[in-house]
Amino acid sequence: MSKSVLAIDGGGSKTLVAIADPSGVVTRLAGGAGVNPMDNPQWRQNLASLLEAFAVVGTEVAAAVAALPSYGEVAAVSARQRYAVDALLETVPQRLINDVDAAHLGAFAGGPGILILAGTGSMAWARDSTGASYRVGGWGEGFGDEGSGYWIGLRAVQLASHHLDGRTTAPGLVDGLFAGLGLDPSKPQDSLGGWFGSLKHRRSEVALLAPLVDALAQRGDPTALAIIEEAASHLALHATAIGRRMGAGAPSGWSYAGGAFHSALLREAVARQLGVDPLPPRLPPIGGALLAAATDAGWPIDDAWIARLAISLGRALAVPAGSTAHPNDKTPRGEQGYA
Repeated sequence: MSKSVLAIDGGGSKTLVAIADPSGVVTRLAGGAGVNPMDNPQWRQNLASLLEAFAVVGTEVAAAVAALPSYGEVAAVSARQRYAVDALLETVPQRLINDVDAAHLGAFAGGPGILILAGTGSMAWARDSTGASYRVGGWGEGFGDEGSGYWIGLRAVQLASHHLDGRTTAPGLVDGLFAGLGLDPSKPQDSLGGWFGSLKHRRSEVALLAPLVDALAQRGDPTALAIIEEAASHLALHATAIGRRMGAGAPSGWSYAGGAFHSALLREAVARQLGVDPLPPRLPPIGGALLAAATDAGWPIDDAWIARLAISLGRALAVPAGSTAHPNDKTPRGEQGYA
């Protein structure tokens, strides 16, 4: 059992690739650009460039799990994803799953529960005690993606435009938005419209406004607070809807994943609306993909193994982005490390 397992956690804004050994220790981890085929024509190139750094061969990797956005949702897209991963990993034993399924596996370590995802997009994913899965949302920004980072950012831009032409009053939001984006307030329509029109990957770039909205909300701006509260309402509805679909077998516990949930205000608002505090995720989404790969490899998995993986991933993910390394390297952070 000396081989490793490989996992890919793909998203709309970023992608992680990790390798772990049989003890549950992450030996390599790197990050790159998003790989959502629904809105990113460069997704294959982004995935290929990230995997090139690993140069894995079948004799080194016992199993690989690729958790990819949109997988299993649209047949033609899923077929292209399967073809791409098969070509990139060649002889490595592999399996593809939806990226939110991996996030659920990580949050509950394979057990039952309701996961609310709020990253670039939004979705709820649940698994009951029999292992059956359910999902709500995840249709993409054309249908809503309510409560996601993209939705929060777009709502801020919308309300800023409403303030600028007198349809609402949101001076704090507009001032914070213009300052955060470095826009010229003396030419508001030209500045804001020009910024929006110049975005190369609109979905992920608009989603990057969510932390700015959260920061304004933390400072007490009423419009930003209202956006966070409305986002929480949408996300809570995802969870209640999936609970109704599951019926009597619906689990009581919920957890969260995705960059928008870095906001304590958002987590607290969702908890308030659901009437129950969240369970902290046991593993991040990349950990869920590693857990799935270890299971496919037939490795013995117990709570101690999951705890080691959580600690190892915590250390790896704490290193600044932009590099790839082995964890035993003693190079100072910021020069070489994990993405």
